[in-house]
Amino acid sequence: MLPAAAVFHFPWEISSDLVKDGASVRTFGRLTDYLPEKSKAILTSHHASEQYQVSIRTSLVEPFDPIIGAQYIVLGEVEKSDEEAIVQARVFNCVDGVDVALLQKAVNEQRTFFRERNDTAGAP
Repeated sequence: MLPAAAVFHFPWEISSDLVKDGASVRTFGRLTDYLPEKSKAILTSHHASEQYQVSIRTSLVEPFDPIIGAQYIVLGEVEKSDEEAIVQARVFNCVDGVDVALLQKAVNEQRTFFRERNDTAGAP
């Protein structure tokens, strides 16, 4: 059986209660740090004048050529512990040049569409 399709979550949602341990997610951010000896990358994103960080475990996508400061999209599973939430990356793609505001708008539009579709499917 295939795993559930990954749902797009904003970086500020990854460590919240919206995302459960083991959930398949897609997220994005600017690569600010890469620690090859720990197979760990840090993505950051700004929202409402706050900076959010997402830790990415990169052991399944190595070797790769990290570009510090570039935008990345990640597909993987969330692993939560007491200290932090980490995304185990299965896909880690550089998408430098993407319009982040437009990406956020597209994700919100998709959420609205799915919410409306689910509401009408349950109506008599």
